[in-house]
Amino acid sequence: MNAATYIRYELKRTFRTRRFILLAFGFPVVLYFLIAGPNRGEDNLGGTGLSAPLYFMIGLVSFGAMNAMLSAGARIAGERQVGWNRQLRITPLSPRTYFRTKVLTGYVMAIGTMALMYSSGAILGVRLPAGEWAHMTWLILIGLIPFAALGILFGHLLSVDAIGPAMGGTTALLSFLGGVWFPIQHGALHVIAELLPSFWLVQASRVALGGSGWTANGWLIMGAWSVLLAAGAMAAYRRDTGKA
Repeated sequence: MNAATYIRYELKRTFRTRRFILLAFGFPVVLYFLIAGPNRGEDNLGGTGLSAPLYFMIGLVSFGAMNAMLSAGARIAGERQVGWNRQLRITPLSPRTYFRTKVLTGYVMAIGTMALMYSSGAILGVRLPAGEWAHMTWLILIGLIPFAALGILFGHLLSVDAIGPAMGGTTALLSFLGGVWFPIQHGALHVIAELLPSFWLVQASRVALGGSGWTANGWLIMGAWSVLLAAGAMAAYRRDTGKA
């Protein structure tokens, strides 16, 4: 199996799983309308000076994109259960192509989620200059790199039964500490949050709220997490291969 064939197969297989697509794309959108819809006319949410549709769109863009990227782990765990990974290893497919395809698929899912969230925000009246949309988008895409590695790491470490609760708990914890639902500005939690990739992913989305993006410390932390988790994903893949 060559790289082009594998990429095409992976994308088709992912988008043919209707239940998965509905959960990955539909859940953040439904959640957004349930939270922001009733507050559509609120133009100064909690004294922030921001409209409710804008504030919640920004938070849920990060949440939805992170979920979409981590979803690669569930697909990998399923492949391992049915033996598909063992079949791939007897083909000429290289590990590099395998990882690139998993990351590419995750990005396609994340971009789809982001597009739906942007459209949902527009429906509720969110209006931003084109430059802010673009700045926010490319910074979020960079911020998803460590989550791509984390999804692959989980997929090669955990079984199908274990990965659902593990991913759900991890996503909930990272979302909370990252400030998806409300900003964590002071105290010990803020110190901890600043060391996590989810915090900087949320900061990327808040460029649209007038934020300046990442500090030098943010770039350093995101780079460190990306390298650490990528090394972990590769080690887990090799360990899994050694068992076959």
